[in-house]
Amino acid sequence: MKGLFISGSGTNVGKTFIAQYLIRFLTNILKVSVRKPVESDCKNKNGKLIPKDALLLSKACNIIESIDKVCRYKFKACSSAQIASKAVGLKLTLDNLVDACVADEFVIVEGAGGLLSPIAIKTLNSNLIQSINVPVVLVIKDELGAVNQALLSINAAQRYKLNISMVVLNQIYPNLLDNKKAINQYTNVNIVVFNHNDLKSFERQIEKILLGSLIK
Repeated sequence: MKGLFISGSGTNVGKTFIAQYLIRFLTNILKVSVRKPVESDCKNKNGKLIPKDALLLSKACNIIESIDKVCRYKFKACSSAQIASKAVGLKLTLDNLVDACVADEFVIVEGAGGLLSPIAIKTLNSNLIQSINVPVVLVIKDELGAVNQALLSINAAQRYKLNISMVVLNQIYPNLLDNKKAINQYTNVNIVVFNHNDLKSFERQIEKILLGSLIK
């Protein structure tokens, strides 16, 4: 299996937004499938659960697949996937999620929550990444406290012996904190900053990282 897993320091850090950007970037040179194996907080529309994040990912890629294939497990509850699945009587397992990630082409998989968020019975996002064996992109909201969040996430990934492709500091609001420089003092992991006002710099950095290690 060849691809990337998008995770982060938690919820609301911009995982889906960064995943969309990476998907669009890679579709210039590859056929790209997407998977959001499990999604909570789905809206009920005419009796069918709609996974908003999975839909956004699907629209960004260049392979047309059914939303049920992109996102196999959909839950209405706004909770961890583990709790949401239990609430409807489904015994969701790691094997179920691994199977839901399978794709014929290069695949970008987005997790639910952070690396240590529970997503199935005795299963964290980190366990899923280990099983599908693809590099991980860690998305961190670029704000005060980002250094701590980035280092915690990096340490967690390294504890599980995950291959970290890069850490993306998602600068939702411009700041002068220079968190990238601060984080670089404590790790050799690739750190890149996403800033709407300097997209060319971001693209140059991810091109060097992704094309240099993934698309050979």
